[in-house]
Amino acid sequence: GLIYFLVLLFVDGYDFYTETECVFSEALTDVEYIATWYFNKDPVLRFNSTVGKFVGFTELGVKNADAWNKGPYLQQYKAKRDAYCTNNIQIDQSIVLVKSVPPKIWINSEKQASGDQPAVLICSAFDFYPPAIDVYWLRDGEKVTGGFIATEEMADGDWYYQVHSRLDYTPKSGEKISCVVEHVSSTKPIITDWNPSLPETDRNKIAIGSSGLVLGLVLSAAGFIYYKKKSTGRILVPS
Repeated sequence: GLIYFLVLLFVDGYDFYTETECVFSEALTDVEYIATWYFNKDPVLRFNSTVGKFVGFTELGVKNADAWNKGPYLQQYKAKRDAYCTNNIQIDQSIVLVKSVPPKIWINSEKQASGDQPAVLICSAFDFYPPAIDVYWLRDGEKVTGGFIATEEMADGDWYYQVHSRLDYTPKSGEKISCVVEHVSSTKPIITDWNPSLPETDRNKIAIGSSGLVLGLVLSAAGFIYYKKKSTGRILVPS
């Protein structure tokens, strides 16, 4: 399960935000607190209660992580696992599960394999809430670790969200390709197998979502470039 919170801060055109998560097992016995600092949508620094320290992802993040791991912030964030997660997890879980909406999931073939060119599948999750979601692929039951890209969660404009993942692969006879979605609305991963005989009506629905995939990837790339240009010399302050 997953309970998450988001704190946004806009300063002089910069987009800073902190995302905090309480990740828990179905039995609520294993609880993990994660806090991640972002600059223009790119992760800079993260605290994970299981790891027990701050970890930086950029030059700026590494500098802050080294300083915070030696100061009072480390003990403060270690204590937040119990203060934010363990002590409130049953209440938070019941509230989120009541308000959550499970995603509708489709897999569509965008391109058939041809010569040296791989086939392309799109897995789309629509109309879900809250926006936190994890989408990945399985090939004959094994998790795919490369050859795919995904958009960020995008608002539909009606309080719901959508996300799309594109997989490039070379088809093999008899193999099974599956898209897996993990969302707070379900206590178990939602597994959808690719069916080449998908009805044409469903293919048309996916076509709309596929166009959003391209837009999301362009925006993500633009945010990364902007971050690289603007982040030098900035110092983070924990919220």
